[in-house]
Formats: sequence, C-alpha cells, structure tokens
Amino acid sequence: MNSQSALKSLNIDFTNRTPAAQRRRRMVWTQRLRHVSQLAFGLLIIGGSIVHNLAVEDGITPSIDALCPFGGIETLWQTISSAGTYIPKTHLSNLVLLAGLVVGTLIAGGAFCGWICPFGAIQDLLSGIRRRLHIMEIQVPARLDAVLRYGRYVLLALILYQTIAQVKLWFADYDPYRTLFGLGWLFEFDLLTSWPSYLITIVVLAVSFLVERAWCRYFCPLGGAISLLSKFSLLRIRREESTCKSCQLCTRPCPMKLDVADAKIVSSNCIGCLACVDTCPRPGALEVKLAPAWIDGIRKLAGGRKS
Repeated sequence: MNSQSALKSLNIDFTNRTPAAQRRRRMVWTQRLRHVSQLAFGLLIIGGSIVHNLAVEDGITPSIDALCPFGGIETLWQTISSAGTYIPKTHLSNLVLLAGLVVGTLIAGGAFCGWICPFGAIQDLLSGIRRRLHIMEIQVPARLDAVLRYGRYVLLALILYQTIAQVKLWFADYDPYRTLFGLGWLFEFDLLTSWPSYLITIVVLAVSFLVERAWCRYFCPLGGAISLLSKFSLLRIRREESTCKSCQLCTRPCPMKLDVADAKIVSSNCIGCLACVDTCPRPGALEVKLAPAWIDGIRKLAGGRKS
C-alpha cells in the first residue's frame, strides 16, 4: 500500500479538493487532535490512580479525589467558612484545579468537557464502538431532552447541600467518574459495600452507549457548573445568519445534540469539540470568535442610549 492509499484509508485525501472533502479533512484532523488530548489526560489520571493504589503507605501519593476540580467546588464553602479547613479527601490541589478550570471556562467555555475530561472521552469511545457495530442511537425527543438537561443542576444543588450539611464528599460513593477511574474495582473489589457505585457506573455507561454523551447532557454536576459559567466565556461559536444557508450540516455531528443550525450563538452547553465548525461548508458562516454573549447586551444597551 503506497502513502496515498494509506492516507485515503484514514479518510485523508489531499488530492480531492471538493468542499465536502475539505470538510472531512478538517474534521479528521480536529477530532484526532482532540482524541489525542483526551487520551493524554486519561492516561495521566489512570497512571495517578495506579500509583496511588500501589503505594505502600497512605498519603504518599494523591488519590483521584485530589485530582478533580469538582472537589474544589465541594470543599470551597468549608474552606471559606472554617478559614482553611478542607473536607476530608480534598486538598489545596482541588482548589488550584478549580481555579484553573474557572479561568479556562471563562476563556474557552466547555472545552474542558470535550478535550480534557476522561469520562467524556469514555463516552466518546462508547459512541464510536456503537457506530462501528452499526447499533442505532436512541434519539431523545426534544421536549424530554430539554427537561432532562435540568438534571445536572438538580444534582449539583443536591451534592452541594449534602456536602455542606455532612462535611464530607457525599457524592464520592456514587460518582461514576470516581468509581471508574479510581480503580477501586480493580485493586480492592468489594461488591458487598460498593455495589451501589458499581451499579450506577454500569447503568451510566450502558445509557451513554445508546444515548450519545448521556451523562454530560443530563447528569454531570461539574458539566452543569461549567455550562452556567460558560455563558460568560470570551470565545463562543457564532453563526452568521446572512452567510448561513440553513443546510443543517452543523447540527448533525454535535455530540451534545445542540441546535447549532438555528442558533445565533451556540448554547453554553457546548463542549467545544468543533465538529460543527469543521462541518460547515460556508466560509464565515460558523466560527469561533472572541465575542462573548454578554457583549450583545452591551451593544443593545449602547444602541438604545444613542437612539
């Protein structure tokens, strides 16, 4: 097989210069770069978990709890109210990671979910396997989808309430991310006491296999917090109505099932995977711009004052 044939087998054909071929090339390169990023961070977390579980003494290496920015959200109130005391299993590292996540979200929106989060990567992997097996995806009706998306905020509020009331990581025993990447099921399998977390993780993975990014869309409390903060992000995907031809191509590849084709500014639920931008065949119709959503309000206010 020559180099040109090898590239074609990877869906990379530089000799084909049609708009459709150019879109495919953009998507291939962007998504492969994204998957490499996801793999790198996933291996980092898994490696840390292995080292922690193999440590001969407790406290020598950080657990997965200390490597999660959501732990920063959970321990923040305790730290402020007690002048520096952390909730057990959390650490200064949680607050540092949270600060980094806040800054990153204010700049690039939900890119953490699409490019870094290992649990998001697992869901992408499951969706890829489902497509390879030609298993039909379950399409959630629009009205039900809109209602279910509030589940992230309900779960976020419940976790924060229980964590503050009990002064412990209440959600840790049920968190599918912690269960899967903490590797407790591998190093100290305990069905008798840990079956709820195992069951929840299996159910979440099974649902995410059939419904793309189900955990991110409907249940992830960290994703809910990121979505709220993303409303103020500097970089947003914007659609230029005068250039758009309403072909709907940009909506189809969205893993979060957002209505990109009819939005002036893509929803803050966006995970920044850029599949929609790369799919768009019209130059300038859909772009990532340094133009936060709140700037529109300022422009309207300024326009109202001039008139």
